[in-house]
Amino acid sequence: MEVEDQIRRIMEGEGLEFTELDVHPDQAKPATLRKTVSYIVCAVILNDQEEVLMVQEAKQECFGQWYLPAGRMEEGEAIEAAMQREVKEEAGFDCQPITLLLIQEQGPQWIRFIFLAKVTGGSLKIPGEGDQESLQATWWDRVSPLQLRGRDILDLIDSGLKYHQETWHPRTLPVAIPCSHVVQRLVLIFSNAEEELWVLLVKAPRLHLPTAGAVKTHTLMWASSLVVQDALGSLYYDQEVTALGVLGLQHHYHPTPGRLQSRCSDGVCFNMLAQLVPDPVQRDRDGEKLEVVPPSQPPPPENPRYTWKRIQSQATAEELFPTVAPTSHQDGQRADIGAATVAPQLPPRPRRLRELGSPEAGPGAPAAGHTDPTAGSSVALRPRTRP
Repeated sequence: MEVEDQIRRIMEGEGLEFTELDVHPDQAKPATLRKTVSYIVCAVILNDQEEVLMVQEAKQECFGQWYLPAGRMEEGEAIEAAMQREVKEEAGFDCQPITLLLIQEQGPQWIRFIFLAKVTGGSLKIPGEGDQESLQATWWDRVSPLQLRGRDILDLIDSGLKYHQETWHPRTLPVAIPCSHVVQRLVLIFSNAEEELWVLLVKAPRLHLPTAGAVKTHTLMWASSLVVQDALGSLYYDQEVTALGVLGLQHHYHPTPGRLQSRCSDGVCFNMLAQLVPDPVQRDRDGEKLEVVPPSQPPPPENPRYTWKRIQSQATAEELFPTVAPTSHQDGQRADIGAATVAPQLPPRPRRLRELGSPEAGPGAPAAGHTDPTAGSSVALRPRTRP
């Protein structure tokens, strides 16, 4: 498959078969649910009055507090099916996923998939119907006092409301393609002042987008930097890698007829868009600042396994070209989706999504206090088409 066809499939949310890891394959372990990986699902569900569905916790450590329907995936579940089960168990409703909103992570040991969903049946769990899953459920107007289990859900609710009011990316759900590891497939782009666009590729066994596996000690987003460091060598330290958003994800939860069991696993492949830009502050050996001249071409890879390919298709280039300069946020800080900064010297274009702050502790979250590159991150899905 030609490179631009690969990119087009990813941009359209179809995904690509995962075959092998290109970066540090010896460090990443195959994904086994509840052993090497832990997946959390969470649902934002709104009614016609834009009230949000909330459940009252029955767990001893948070008894009586309120949270979004959420919980851990079980073995043999699809990501969407796990979300539907949690909503049914905790709130009493049947539901249908509309789209993925956000993906939060603190490395492969804690990944949370946040869906926007809609009620399709069932009935609200009322007092007296409580069980070990929850005490009851309610529709919250977001104004009335409610003792929350964690304030992290406020950003999730806000994202759901914004999508409900204005669809800022196409409806995106996991694609059923198996993956042995937790993987990031990187669409790394470089652009110059003339808006020419290049994408980083691995040469063998055929030209393809690079992949890197998640390791326990680092966040998933750190894989982008690992790819760039592997490709550029010493030139890596003069560059910045900016995550622009997730284009889609791939997960296959059980064998289908005619498919070998060995081809199916608990892994997830995140198709990620990122941009390479020169570090705005560079210094000589004496520590003095150097004037940075915007390069007309991407930095040449020091690793012969890699190459840059210029995108010839105008349509593909327009879809990929970053139009927002994402703002970095330290651990614990947050940013509203859409509060974007337009890239300098470029005309305004449709908003892109950007990396957000670290998630606060939610169901199944590890202890806080990590620092980059081990600090957690929350990444939104990026629009694939112009509105």
